[in-house]
Amino acid sequence: MSEARRGPRERMVFSAAQLIRRDGVAATGMRAVATHAGAPRGSLQHYFPGGKEQLVNEAVGWAGRYAGNRIAHFVASLDEPRPSGLFAAMVAQWTDEYEADGFAGGCPVAAATVECASAGGSTHEAVAAAFTTWRSPLAEALTGMGVPAPRAEALATLMISTLEGALLLARAEKDVRPLRTVLAELGPLLDAAVPPVS
Repeated sequence: MSEARRGPRERMVFSAAQLIRRDGVAATGMRAVATHAGAPRGSLQHYFPGGKEQLVNEAVGWAGRYAGNRIAHFVASLDEPRPSGLFAAMVAQWTDEYEADGFAGGCPVAAATVECASAGGSTHEAVAAAFTTWRSPLAEALTGMGVPAPRAEALATLMISTLEGALLLARAEKDVRPLRTVLAELGPLLDAAVPPVS
């Protein structure tokens, strides 16, 4: 959905995700979200009566759905659907962003996890659900490429964990090398999970 077609509520959820990925949860204020979204400040209480926690949870949920929906897009873009190609597409999204725009942004789900998950409560549940929303279609895509179902779930976890770790290193070092390294090292392992055709 284009920015112009989003209503004020959707724009605020999207804006919250963008600010969280750049600044973290604690530094993302409700007023900043309204300003970023071009929404009246008074609409925050109307749309998010649960306050910042509700907004953060919805932003994290949006990010999980976005990541999960990207999997089908990545698979459709592959000339030859292979697990390594899928992982390469996931990595390229971030490599391209960092090379074009710098290293300011990260994954909003990871940011919320680091800042909020240890506290428990609804945000803990929201980040866990967001990762599941991302991992499930990834595992299904791997199964569709021939990876046995039990292994596909484990490899989906490995792919997400590896990507998130590489993002942290890339941002810390201000260099895409960690992303390229994990792609080179993990790609052959992923492809080896597809049993040979007899």
